[in-house]
Amino acid sequence: MTAPGVLLAIAIVSEVIATTALRASDGFTRPLPVTIMLAGYVCSFYLLSVIVRKMSIGLAYAIWAGIGTALIALISVLVYDEQMAGIQVLGIGFVIVGVVMINAAGVSH
Repeated sequence: MTAPGVLLAIAIVSEVIATTALRASDGFTRPLPVTIMLAGYVCSFYLLSVIVRKMSIGLAYAIWAGIGTALIALISVLVYDEQMAGIQVLGIGFVIVGVVMINAAGVSH
């Protein structure tokens, strides 16, 4: 059986790919990005359902959402040339710090 951490990393990557495809779908008008988006979200949520058998749902979701949010924000700046204000960068930093704190607290299953 694969370690929950590896599955969680795959779930995060799947969700980030799906969200990036959502942006590329141009309002669901482009079939390939819509297909990638649907497949990515299904994969991500399936993996989350497997992960929470071995890991606290609070910890798994905090890591998944926090890292996913940070990666999507980075992609939006690098790929889509979107601007990010300092306060937004600070907020994403707080999300990451929060995930680290939850992880450090050792939330149990």
